[in-house]
Amino acid sequence: MQHVSPVREPLVTGGKTYHDITEDVCRQVEAKPNIRWAIALAVALFFLGVFIYSVYRTLWYGIGEWGLNKTVDWAWDITNFVWWVGIGHAGTLISAVLLLFRQKWRSSINRAAEAMTIFAVICAAMFPVLHMGRPWLAYWVLPLPNTWGSLWVNFNSPLLWDVFAISTYFSVSLVFWYLGLIPDFATIRDRATGPIARRAYALLSFGWTGSAKHWSRYETVSLILAGISTPLVLSVHTIVSMDFATSVIPGWHTTIFPPYFVAGAIFSGFAMVLTLMIITRDVFRLKDYITLEHIESMNKIIIVTGSIVGVAYITEFFIAWYSGVEYEQYAFINRATGPYWWAYWSMMTCNVITPQLFWFRKIRRSVVATFIISIFVNIGMWFERFVIIVTSLHRDFLPSSWAMFSPTIIDVGVYVGTLGLFFTLFLLFAKYFPVVNMFEVKTILKSSSGVPHSHKPDSMHAHSPNNHNHHDK
Repeated sequence: MQHVSPVREPLVTGGKTYHDITEDVCRQVEAKPNIRWAIALAVALFFLGVFIYSVYRTLWYGIGEWGLNKTVDWAWDITNFVWWVGIGHAGTLISAVLLLFRQKWRSSINRAAEAMTIFAVICAAMFPVLHMGRPWLAYWVLPLPNTWGSLWVNFNSPLLWDVFAISTYFSVSLVFWYLGLIPDFATIRDRATGPIARRAYALLSFGWTGSAKHWSRYETVSLILAGISTPLVLSVHTIVSMDFATSVIPGWHTTIFPPYFVAGAIFSGFAMVLTLMIITRDVFRLKDYITLEHIESMNKIIIVTGSIVGVAYITEFFIAWYSGVEYEQYAFINRATGPYWWAYWSMMTCNVITPQLFWFRKIRRSVVATFIISIFVNIGMWFERFVIIVTSLHRDFLPSSWAMFSPTIIDVGVYVGTLGLFFTLFLLFAKYFPVVNMFEVKTILKSSSGVPHSHKPDSMHAHSPNNHNHHDK
């Protein structure tokens, strides 16, 4: 007889069977696109067009199309780069770290979070490549032999460390994401009725048969990739923070940046996961799989990481005062009271005050409140990167070189355009790939559904992922 905990709420609701899970997830892949998805894709494609036009202007006329100047030579480009890399952090955390810690609530959200990571890193990579001015020479950042002799990259530069960290992060995340899709691709392959769909998913599934040998290899490789990915969660944004921390500019030269950036990245990443998953659960009718329990668990992580970020803000001010360095003190006073005071206080409101509302269980379990707060967190984390970069640069050691930064329409177009690129990729993923990890959800069904095992229909046994020689038909 199965014992169901009276304390924990089920992670899958609605009394679902194994067959129900397959039908509910595959329905979105097999059915024709609905009108809401088509409208959303049309909007995303419009902003993708804005991105293409803005990139064309940048490449044809040069970086002068942006609002940069001699004093503020990094602005929206590096702000958006760090923001997108941060958003990509939650996917690896949910996939790798929570897998190693055996957190079962990750099963319904890990695939969308992993996809979000891939697309966010693609968007992030656009900005340093465009900022080069000559992106067709982007391969020069790699330590490759060249025809001019022994001209090598500077291995002491944290900008080069970024290249290694982010390329490694992207590669491992891509393999991890695709590996998890293979069993579900095989299920869709076996259900496909059209020859094109059957052939396409047969290629994507890499000949998966569901044999015991395949499952054994799959689980081994998953754990190895999770072990490799876990240090990447800490290393990637640590190295991104060193772009600033290794300089001598007041407001940047600080040892708190690595842990502060990592916490902020997880903070913003989980906010974006919530934004996407709340929309996905409603549009694709997946409320039985992405439940209030999942939303509450993610909100708890937002409370923790948001509180760490708030402590980091206070610590920065304290250390600036305690150091006795007048340049450092002025940098932080200027942030709070200078020309960009509105950006600083927007950051404080969105990142420190707003997430504290999640201490109330009613708000933590409210879908509408969670969606609104997640948007605020995303906005606040963008302002955080803007404040760190622009307010530290626009007033440096020499008052005669002080300058203000104002974005141009092309600056805005590139940024808004990357949002179009991101949502275009995510919408295509959500339509043609299974957005929920079917076989992992099935592994937690018996312990989460709240329905005794003996009351399940026979289809539950036929479609169990433990029965490795069968697929859902």
